[in-house]
Amino acid sequence: MKNPRISRAIKKLGRDFKDARLRRRLPMSLVAERAGISVKTLGNIENGDTGVSIGNVAAAIFALGMGTPFEDVLDLKNDTLGRLLDLERLPKRARIPRLKD
Repeated sequence: MKNPRISRAIKKLGRDFKDARLRRRLPMSLVAERAGISVKTLGNIENGDTGVSIGNVAAAIFALGMGTPFEDVLDLKNDTLGRLLDLERLPKRARIPRLKD
């Protein structure tokens, strides 16, 4: 991964995932089975491997009972910057389009 901030975030996600699994006293084999992934892939998630697909990460998180955490990440209600940019682009006034003769 070229961006070190992303690599650090993925590594932290992996550590947090492992901690959550262990808090639940769930073996890797059971979580992997529930997620429909291999134990090796689950290990890659826990090690913060940036090459694991987002679908596998989402399935593993869901297998822990944490829901689907990605569904609202980019939702409009969470996109403060996007809403501000949209407000800046609003026209100063609204006009009715002229009809062509």
